[in-house]
Amino acid sequence: MPRAKVQRKSTAIDMTAMCDVSFLLLTFFILTATARQPDPLDIIIPSSTYKIKVPDNDIGILSIGGKGKVFYEIVGQDVKEATLAKMGQQYNIQFTPEEIKRFKVLGSFGVPIESLKQFIAMDSEDREKFAKQSAGIPSDSTNNQLAQWIMQNRHSVAELHNAPLRISIKGDAQEEYPTVKKIIDILQKQKINKFSLITSAEGGK
Repeated sequence: MPRAKVQRKSTAIDMTAMCDVSFLLLTFFILTATARQPDPLDIIIPSSTYKIKVPDNDIGILSIGGKGKVFYEIVGQDVKEATLAKMGQQYNIQFTPEEIKRFKVLGSFGVPIESLKQFIAMDSEDREKFAKQSAGIPSDSTNNQLAQWIMQNRHSVAELHNAPLRISIKGDAQEEYPTVKKIIDILQKQKINKFSLITSAEGGK
């Protein structure tokens, strides 16, 4: 008696559920991601062979360029909100919830705090033009707002994350030494003697 052959059937896998999950995840990340704001200062950073990753949190970034201009970037939306609130109290400036919301997604800024409301209200294109015309955050002895931003940023990081604030300096390779030294002196007056310099990797090594 001939042997009965079992009919082979191809296995079908329904990928509908997998595709749905993939598109849901993609949509979630697109909607929740924050776009990186362009740096308003045109900085050509010096090269170096030393490599270490800049941390993603509990850090403040000082940008120096444009013939003495100083910009500052606060990392972390919760830290930005807390630092802005402290600066508002110190300089008697009341920021609206909408202004706080817009400030939380800003990159670096380099305007006097008296002009910060105007700076926040602008769109990204006007903000970039305004920043290039600005003289940066005041850092002279009579009106050292930069020192106050750093100090209030330190307090906010300590209160929210129970951690010290780390400072990175991103300076233009053509910037004059006295400008950089002035910024380092501001840090040392707050007993910040450890900071990192942001550089680009040297090619061919």
